[in-house]
Amino acid sequence: MISKGDFIKLSYTAKLEDGTVVDTTNEETAREYGIYNEGTKYGDIYVIVGERHVVEGLDDDLEGKEVGYKGEVLVPPEKAFGSYDPDKKEVLSLSKFREKPRIGQRVRIGNRVGLVERIIGRRAIVDFNHPLAGKSILFEYEIKERIEMPEDKIKAIFLIHSGLEVLNVKVEDNKAVIEVPNRAYFNQVFIISRFRIVDDIFKHLKLDEVRIFERFKREKEKDVKEPEEGSEEAKEGEREEKGEGEEKEEGEKVET
Repeated sequence: MISKGDFIKLSYTAKLEDGTVVDTTNEETAREYGIYNEGTKYGDIYVIVGERHVVEGLDDDLEGKEVGYKGEVLVPPEKAFGSYDPDKKEVLSLSKFREKPRIGQRVRIGNRVGLVERIIGRRAIVDFNHPLAGKSILFEYEIKERIEMPEDKIKAIFLIHSGLEVLNVKVEDNKAVIEVPNRAYFNQVFIISRFRIVDDIFKHLKLDEVRIFERFKREKEKDVKEPEEGSEEAKEGEREEKGEGEEKEEGEKVET
């Protein structure tokens, strides 16, 4: 039975009450309903139950289920993306935007993202509510797997917080040694989330130490293969050394 703190693998499709599909972990479903995004990585997701890696209403519904469970839950706005708040609409000068905005465009102002609702003269009305605020969401979901091994849990934590797939994890004597891909420290999402990753590892696994490293190896120089004696390559090389190729080229004439 699934309980708080369990690591699980989950798939879902989220719909409005009228059947409109607004989110899914399945690429084919996304394409079918016209919500496919090239920048989105589709596939089953990892969730630590009770940690709100999915909306509250779905997270709560996972408890008490079994691996292999398929079902649905209708999540009210307050446990999904919040109630709609009219006070989150603001009138902003167009000088606040990097480029002239368009009606219906999603824009980022500071650390907030909003929808341009109207443009009046040199001002724009921007709605900073979540696009699904005030809406009930129906989640059709399946619990695919429960993650048990500590190494797999660490890999799941990395994916949850950074989307980074680690190359190797070794857990021994209450210590974890984690190899991340080369140049991982140039990944801004990883840089920002790595302390949270470590905090979650300590929180959910009984470990005393965590080491994260990149491995670099010297590239081997490619061997230059010498042509076999008597081969065409060898004969060509001999002609070049004697200058025969150059003499032939100089002896050629172009008629006009």
